[in-house]
Amino acid sequence: MNATTTRYWTRTSIQNLVRHKKSGRYYARLYADGKETWKALKTDLLEVAKAKLRELTDKAERMVRASTAQERGRMTVGDCGVALEKRLEQGYGLKGKGTRLRKIAAGTQKYRRETIAALWRSWPELKESDVRKVSARAIEDWAERFGKEYSATRYNATLDTLRMLFRIAQDADARIDNPTERIGRMTVKQKSLQLPERGQFQVFVRNVREAGGRFSKACADFIEFLAFTGARKKEAKHVVWADVDFARGRLHLRITKGGQARFVPLIGDAVSLLQRLQAERLDTADDAPVLKVNESQKSMDAAAKKAGIARITHHDLRHLFATTCIEAGVDIPTVSRWMGHRDGGTLAMRTYGHLRDEHSAAAAKKVSFAAFTAAAEQSSAATTAA
Repeated sequence: MNATTTRYWTRTSIQNLVRHKKSGRYYARLYADGKETWKALKTDLLEVAKAKLRELTDKAERMVRASTAQERGRMTVGDCGVALEKRLEQGYGLKGKGTRLRKIAAGTQKYRRETIAALWRSWPELKESDVRKVSARAIEDWAERFGKEYSATRYNATLDTLRMLFRIAQDADARIDNPTERIGRMTVKQKSLQLPERGQFQVFVRNVREAGGRFSKACADFIEFLAFTGARKKEAKHVVWADVDFARGRLHLRITKGGQARFVPLIGDAVSLLQRLQAERLDTADDAPVLKVNESQKSMDAAAKKAGIARITHHDLRHLFATTCIEAGVDIPTVSRWMGHRDGGTLAMRTYGHLRDEHSAAAAKKVSFAAFTAAAEQSSAATTAA
C-alpha cells in the first residue's frame, strides 16, 4: 500500500485481506493475469470475510488451472462429447450436479446418444466451439429454438445432455461455471389415459381373436398376456415356459427395460390364460417361447375401431394392468414394484392418481356421512338424558 492508500485502508493479519477504515468493511486484493483487482466482501465480520476470501481465492486458482488446461490444448464442446461417448461405451452416465458415475441400461445409453446427435444437428457450430466461449445467452437462444421443434420430453433430455458436457469441461478444469444452470426444463404434460372398461376390453379381444387372420388368435393371446401381467412388449417377447412358475404363482421377466430381472405375481386371469396356452401347445419345453407373436398393433387398431373405442397401444395394456390392480385394492407402491419401477411409486402415483370414472363413481357411493350423523345424534341424546 502507498501513503495515499493507507489513509483509507488497514492491513489485516490475513494475506490479501484489507479493511476500510471508515466503513469497517472488508475487501479482497487479488491478482489475475498480472493485474490487481479489488473485491468488496460486503461484511464487517472478520470470520465471514475470511470465508469469502477463501472462496474467491479458490475460484481464482481454478481459473488459473483452467487457463493452463486451455494452453495445453483447446477443449471444444465436441471434445466433451467424445468423453461422454466413452463413458456411455463403458455403461456409465453422469448423475446429479457433480461427476459421479452410475450404471445405466443399454436403452438409456442409446437414448443419450440420440440426444447428443440431436444437439449437434440443432446447433451445428457448437461441436467445434471452445467450451470457455459458449455463453448462457447463446444456450438460451438454442433452448428457445429447440423447444419449439421438439417435445418437452426430448427437450429436457437434450438439455440434460448439454449440462453433462459442461460438467465434463468443469471436471477437466476447462471451464469454471456451467452456463446451462440458468436454463429451465419444460413441463411435461401428463398423458390422459383412455382405457377400455372391462366389458369393452372383452369385446375388443374377441374382435381380435375372431378377425380371421392367420395369427388372429395368437394376437389375442398376446394382448391378454400384456394386460394380465403388465409386461412390456419387449419383455413379453423373451418369456419362455421355464419363466412360468404355477406352483409359486409368479412369472419371471428375465429381460427388462432397466436390465434388472423381476418377478410378477400371476393373477387369476393370467393363470387361466397360461394354462390354456400350455394345454394347446405341442411344444412346452423350458426354452420354448410362451407367445407366438410379439406385436399386434394393426389387429388392435382394427378391433378398437370395430368396438367403437379409442385406439389402444401395447403400452396402454400395461396401463390397464396397473389401473385394474389399483382399483382392486393393491397399493400403488406394490403395483409400481410389479411393473419394474424403482422410484417407490412416484411415477405410478403421477400416472394413476386419477383412475377411471367407473371406479371413481363406485368409490364415491361408499362414502357417507350418515353413520357419523347418527353417532353424533346418539351422543347428544345421551348427554341430554344425563
